[in-house]
This record gives sequence, structure tokens and C-alpha cells, in this order.
Amino acid sequence: MSGPSSGGPGWRGGDDRPRVTREIAAEAAVWVARLHGPDRSPAMERELQAWQALSPAHREAFERCTDVWMEVPSLKLADAYRAGDAARASRRRADAGRAVWRWAVAVGAAALVAGGALLVQRWQDKGLYRTAVGEQRLVVLDDGTRMTLNTDTTVRVAYGAAQRSVEVGEGEALFEVAKDAGRPFVVRVSGSEVVALGTAFAVRFIDGPQAEESLAVTLIEGQVSVRPAAARDGHGLAPTQATTLKSGDRLQLDPRAGSSAALVAPSLDRPNVDQVVAWKRSEVVFHDTRLVDAVSEMNRYSRTPLVLSEKVLAAGLRVSGVFRTGDSAAFARAVATLHGLSVQDAGGRLELTPLASEST
Repeated sequence: MSGPSSGGPGWRGGDDRPRVTREIAAEAAVWVARLHGPDRSPAMERELQAWQALSPAHREAFERCTDVWMEVPSLKLADAYRAGDAARASRRRADAGRAVWRWAVAVGAAALVAGGALLVQRWQDKGLYRTAVGEQRLVVLDDGTRMTLNTDTTVRVAYGAAQRSVEVGEGEALFEVAKDAGRPFVVRVSGSEVVALGTAFAVRFIDGPQAEESLAVTLIEGQVSVRPAAARDGHGLAPTQATTLKSGDRLQLDPRAGSSAALVAPSLDRPNVDQVVAWKRSEVVFHDTRLVDAVSEMNRYSRTPLVLSEKVLAAGLRVSGVFRTGDSAAFARAVATLHGLSVQDAGGRLELTPLASEST
């Protein structure tokens, strides 16, 4: 193993002073830029400590980059390169001066890389809104439209001169649309489009390994049209024909009734709208709902999943009631009391099983 006296990596042979390579200097500069960015965290600081522990050269590089950052707080990349060019062009500049500017150029370049990456990320995320599991978020758009996102939801907003467009990637959202006769409000979801001017409606799109793909549009007030997306490529759920909804209508698309192209005949009903949007009050309402469906709904709001044992699943149990979103434990206890079941903590999940006396 190489060490201080062997002239190994990170050391200048003969005088035990760290030899900082260009690669190590560049890495150190990136670390300094990252630490002064918006994403600093304890995990990042631990990673930095591990990086510095690799060799004295790593520590030396980080210290020198930090000194430059602190001494030249207004350093910009263009200034750094102009100064670096001047240093290289002037042979009479002192070695120490040239060294300072070499580090300044490194730090400035790292700041540009970090800042450029941040700008690219911001550009990619422009108009993108997300919620985590169990989170809700209200977004007021530029035209005054209110968009409330439910748990685990992703939407992207793109406003143009002729149309206001929103794409729902997954999840559930309530739209209270500001009137603008010259720009229709279009929500694209799966292979469908919901077209409105000034109205309020909810869109729910569930698609994932734990649930059947489903799409529902519930009109709270006003009027909307649900139609196949104009740019649809044969994928995604879409109604067989455009359907106009009146206040209180709900359109549902059941993919099991459709063709391979996912064009399905829409199903219309008139649910209790207050229950449909109960999630805005952090509640979920079940009315004679299959237990397996209720469990799937509760799991949308919690990272502690509920599961049913095979015997409970086969029993075809049903449940009614009002429950708090995210409180899977309380829901499990209530169901257990109602149906004479047991709640077991099984490795980070809650399993509903028959009571021991009934399972033997």
C-alpha cells in the first residue's frame, strides 16, 4: 500500500506535501459548489467526509477550493476564465497568483456545472407538480385556476395563447377552472381529454401494479366533454365517443370492458359528490365497499401497506364508514372489530387475518 513516504497517489514524493491532481481538484470544486447549492443535506455532508478521507490530497483540494470560494464570493465563470487567460498570457505573474486563479477557474467551472444542472432540472420541472404519498397540495395557476392535488399525484401544466393544457400522469386532482372563453381548459389523462371553459371537476387516474387501471371524471359544476385524445396513438384509456357531462355526473372507464386499443364504452352514474372529494377533508368514505377495494384505497395514502390474508380475501367481506386518510392502523382495527379479525404486524405491513381460534 502506498503512503506518504512512497510518493503514492495524492502525494508529492519527497516532501510529504499532498499532490493534488487535476481530477481531484475538479472533484473538490464540484463538492464546494454542491455544498453552496439548494440541496445540501446531512447525507451530502457525510458523503463529503468520506470523499475527503480518501487521501490528504482530497482534503487539501477541498480546503483550497473553499478558500477561493470564500475569498472571491462574487466569482463568475466568465470572470474566472478571463483572469485565468490573463494569468497564462502574463509570464511575469507570480506563481502564487497563477495558482490562486487556477483554483478560481476550477471553482467557477464547478459552479457553472452545478448551476447549469440546476437550470436544466428547473427547465425539465417547469410546470410540473407532484405530491408524495399522503400529501395534498393546492396550486393556483396564472389565470386563477385552482388545482388541488391528492396523494401520489403528478401533473404538468402548459399554458399557450390558444389553449390551457394540463396532463395528469397519475393520481387524482380537483380543478376549479377560471373562465376564459378564448382558451379552453384541456386535461389530458391516459388516452382521454377533458375539455372545459369555466367549471369544476375531479379527475382520478389509477394505474399501477397494485391496482387495475381506471379513469373517472366527476363533474361538480358547469359542463365538460370527455373525448378520445386528439394525439392518441392507440394506447391509454379513452371513451368510444365524446361524452358531455352535466353537473353531478361521473364518467368511468373500465378497461376490462374495452378492446386491445383501450377504447371502452363509458359508464355514467351520479355519485354523492361530497364523498367523491372527501379526500380534501383528509377523509375516505366507504359505502358497502368490497374490503379488498377499501384496502387498496387506504394504501394510496400510506407507506405502511395493508394486506389481506388468503382466507380473509376469499371471504368477500365488505365495509362501510368514514376513515382518516393515512391512518391505516385505525382502519385495520375498525375492520378487525367489525368482522372478528386479527391485525398482525408483518415486517412493515399490517395484515388482516382470521382470529387464531377461527383459523385452526
